[in-house]
Amino acid sequence: MIAVRNLTKKFGEKVAVDHLDLEIARGEFFGFLGPNGAGKTTTIRMLVGLSRPTQGEIEIAGIDLKKEPVRAKLKVGHVPDNPYLYDKLSAREFLNFIGGLHRMERRQIEREADFLLDYFEMTSWCDQRAEGYSHGMRQKTVVAAALLHNPEVIIIDEPLTGLDPHSGRLLKNILKERTKSGTTVFVSTHILGIAEELSDRIGILSAGKLIACGTAPELMGMAVAQGENLEGLFLRLTRQQSPDSVLST
Repeated sequence: MIAVRNLTKKFGEKVAVDHLDLEIARGEFFGFLGPNGAGKTTTIRMLVGLSRPTQGEIEIAGIDLKKEPVRAKLKVGHVPDNPYLYDKLSAREFLNFIGGLHRMERRQIEREADFLLDYFEMTSWCDQRAEGYSHGMRQKTVVAAALLHNPEVIIIDEPLTGLDPHSGRLLKNILKERTKSGTTVFVSTHILGIAEELSDRIGILSAGKLIACGTAPELMGMAVAQGENLEGLFLRLTRQQSPDSVLST
């Protein structure tokens, strides 16, 4: 569902993503784990077509992103690390706008919007302008917008940013439900507990390189072989000296 080959991104002499090869199957929940500055957000920006790779290829649902960018993007729901909204629009108006961009019929937009607004407990404020929203309210809105068109691929950068524990649990639950129906979920995070709890597989990125990839039990086996827990493995592989950089849920 997501295929990445030799993906590289340079900013001048700095290599942010370094020859990344990755395949993620339909219905798989993939956790993309790494410390701050590892290249996770840069990778996501390339996957969703917001940044052009220096070299390499990206396929989304079998579609070459470079050759057919619009068709590929229609398959994707994206939640960025910073939830940007149009401040003069309400959450409901924003969902209507996003639904139009994804060529949804009006009745379908209304049906899906009503479900998501109710599911994320947004109905009491969804008709207020976004200029008055808290960070958590903004995050809920962009999450709902990403899910609105029932995309085949959902790509999320730091999913729990700004969400209270209850809202975070709602998000985790709906993402796992979507994978059961065949949706591929790609979640980037620096929080070890999120990746371990939700992911079918975990990839660990450091300095732009994919340094480990496997299921949580497989990575745990690597850790135990070295007399470590999963956090210890992560810290060693990413050369982090302090455990403060890795949080748990």
